[in-house]
Amino acid sequence: MYERMMMPTSTCVSSVEGDAPRILSRRRFLCLITGAALPALALPTGCHSLPQTTPPNTLALTSISPDSLPAADTATPLPVTEEVAMTELEVKIGQMLMVGFSGLQVNDEHFIVQDIRQRHLGGVVLFNYDVPTQQPVRNIASPAQVKALVASLQSISSLPLLVAIDQEGGIVSRLNEVYGFPATVSHHHLGARNDLTATYQQTAAMAKTQAELGINLNLAPVVDLCVNPDNPIIAQYERCFSADPDLVSGHASQFIQAHHDQGVLCTLKHFPGHGSSTEDSHQGLVDITETWSRTELDPYVHLIAAKQADAIMTAHVFNSHLDAEYPATLSRPIITGILRQELGYDGIVISDDIQMGAIINHYGFETAIEKAIAAGVDILAFANNSVYEQDVVVRAVAVIKRLVQEGTISEDRLDASYQRIQRLKQRLHHREVPAEH
Repeated sequence: MYERMMMPTSTCVSSVEGDAPRILSRRRFLCLITGAALPALALPTGCHSLPQTTPPNTLALTSISPDSLPAADTATPLPVTEEVAMTELEVKIGQMLMVGFSGLQVNDEHFIVQDIRQRHLGGVVLFNYDVPTQQPVRNIASPAQVKALVASLQSISSLPLLVAIDQEGGIVSRLNEVYGFPATVSHHHLGARNDLTATYQQTAAMAKTQAELGINLNLAPVVDLCVNPDNPIIAQYERCFSADPDLVSGHASQFIQAHHDQGVLCTLKHFPGHGSSTEDSHQGLVDITETWSRTELDPYVHLIAAKQADAIMTAHVFNSHLDAEYPATLSRPIITGILRQELGYDGIVISDDIQMGAIINHYGFETAIEKAIAAGVDILAFANNSVYEQDVVVRAVAVIKRLVQEGTISEDRLDASYQRIQRLKQRLHHREVPAEH
């Protein structure tokens, strides 16, 4: 979810596969959406009505613990009314959205707070630079400020909130020295050095910074192959480790392990491969039909087999050999056919920014949402950093509800994504973080 701008930035996302965690029963689900009390209820965030009263800088999602989950709930399901069914649908839809916003701090009137409280928004993404205003003021000013912002957002969410950032290292680093964060190095630097121990050490320090702030999802590492050294959006920004898929897989594995050891999830990107492109998908549709090769899938094959693929981000690239009609983000043959069926991946799929020119200029808002969900995307990302739409969640929820009501998309399809998202979130648990003084 890299935003092209006048200043350097970054993105990172991932997910860890392990023992299948418990999914919320209807009884637990109703507790979350109504605030009703249930005995002996052990959820990652507890059962409470909104807003929570947790102090804004004492709570953060910072660790992964697949072995600490409570046993499955065996309570008798409660009867489902039409109102409850609609609320359940709205929760599933909200959890499938990840949205960017502007603000170093937020209050009750901010649209992102209202979206979390009222529309069950599942994730947010932080940036350091605001592209619409061309100003270096967005969500990041200092370590203490970011920590307080993240904690305040978590405190109002009834389900654990995914807090994502592009922290690849080097040029693409939202948390950089300008704001008081440690310096980082790029994928290209690490790949050229080709020292796996050094890669682990460098990225562990980067992950530690994120964990201390409460950021739990890095939209990284980039596993695109550096097959086109003139690539204007990958190689030119030093965002790829190497053209050698084995070397890419090795360094990406260390990057992910370092993050997991600090309690931060990662995202592989950009599927099925953006390294051979000659254009920037932020500006328009990119055709890789004549440049892409199946070798670009190798890092995904290796990391999925190693159970290190927490989440995978799609690319807005078109390849007529894979799908003659749609780019990867909107392509069922690519996402469901290749990624899920051929490569055997059953984790989270996150779209790259739906508001990028490659998608929104060619397909429009509603068609993009419909085709992405039908293709197999679990989380629709709206960076809100090429255009700024405060009502983007309201509009997206309305579109998805209508698609379900019309029978274009089944609720079972949404439930599949919801289950994957909750499995990922249930690998996170709260721990107390000392307040700043």
